[in-house]
Amino acid sequence: MVQRQLPKPAELLELMQFKKPELDGRKRRLEAALTIHDLRTIAKRRTPKAAFDYTDGAAEGEFSLARARQAFEDVEFHPDILRPAEHVDMSTEILGGPSALPFGIAPTGFTRLMQTEGETAGAGAAGAAGIPFTLSTLGTTSIEDVKKANPNGRNWFQLYVMRDREISYGLARRAAAAGFDTLQFTVDTPVAGARLRDKRNGFSIPPQLTLGTIINAIPRPWWWYDFLTTPKLEFASLSTTGGTVGELLDAAMDPTISFDDLAIIRDIWPGKIVVKGVQNVADSKRLIDAGVDGIILSNHGGRQLDRAPIPFRLLPEVVREVGKDATVMVDTGIMNGADIVASIALGAKFTLIGRAYLYGLMAGGRQGVDRTIAILRSEIERTMKLLGVSTIAELEPRHVTQLTRLMPLAGAPAEAVGGGAPRVRVASGATARAPRTTANGRADAAASRPAKTTASKDTTSRPQA
Repeated sequence: MVQRQLPKPAELLELMQFKKPELDGRKRRLEAALTIHDLRTIAKRRTPKAAFDYTDGAAEGEFSLARARQAFEDVEFHPDILRPAEHVDMSTEILGGPSALPFGIAPTGFTRLMQTEGETAGAGAAGAAGIPFTLSTLGTTSIEDVKKANPNGRNWFQLYVMRDREISYGLARRAAAAGFDTLQFTVDTPVAGARLRDKRNGFSIPPQLTLGTIINAIPRPWWWYDFLTTPKLEFASLSTTGGTVGELLDAAMDPTISFDDLAIIRDIWPGKIVVKGVQNVADSKRLIDAGVDGIILSNHGGRQLDRAPIPFRLLPEVVREVGKDATVMVDTGIMNGADIVASIALGAKFTLIGRAYLYGLMAGGRQGVDRTIAILRSEIERTMKLLGVSTIAELEPRHVTQLTRLMPLAGAPAEAVGGGAPRVRVASGATARAPRTTANGRADAAASRPAKTTASKDTTSRPQA
């Protein structure tokens, strides 16, 4: 029988440890964010709908973005037991220089529209964390001011090819003069994708006031205060503003961009050059033959061609074909440090985050970007320890199985699935089946996933016990 007694006051005091209240509202909400999804929730609450949707949205039905994120969720890790990893080294070498973590900040346009600190916050946070920061051609902070914000860190520059080629050439020369060490030559934006959220919201640069935007702004006075009391929002690298995002892109970008343009930029740029927006194996090979230092597998965050290839799915085959000759990186859909670990295990040398960075920026400016980096760092470290690996170099394809929901039809031509052999194979003894449909019209996930595929150096599958 349980013996009961009156609690002693001293024992109650030991149990009742009251947390000291945090009076700094920004610090309090950021500390409460434990994941990138938490930061997204805060960002949505604090940012006007048009600006948030520009960041959060993608093209047309947004299938490319959803599939990219799903591909990372459909990962099975294979940890090694009795392999102590008490101390984890997450640093790596990328494009001739160091990075304290296996990811950097991707180029994002219109950044000061999301939160007034913009690229200055991103560059400063990246410098403090020891990771690269990439400035977009459509950034809202100048090349020189980014250098001031991150004077001792690694700065990269993302370049679009303009109709007026001299603008592009001049930007490349300015970035080189400012000490930027890597150029991302972007090839997936000959014209603007159909970003339907922006059209529905009437999103434009500069923002246009309507009854809807005014009503939406009422509970977010801090954003409008920042917007109206800081310098005019404009492109630091371009002189033309006014219009929707699609109109600005279509007016500035040249749909005739070709390998000839790449050759010219290669001659102008003195540092490392990587091509961003690669989406098949054949182009990967051709780019390596053209002498680039690396490629970024990317579908522009799902913001250009909807239903585009999933970069993470494409990764193992591209690494197998060109990984020995050039640096292969990946972006699109990364929302967790485990996504980064899986990418490195499958052969990526580096990863880039875009929306994850912007969610932090919208949630809390520079401190929010710091929080984004801290969350991802913690997730990477924990995942590596649980896998039993102590360094980035120890991550191997055997640590990851890519589970599959989307499978090419049997007999699909090779060129339809990335320019090489089909990327997804059914595990031994399994038979592909059409997914069942439930009463609410959604495909039954269990039926649509009859098998697992293992990404390894020869891309063969192994049955799971």
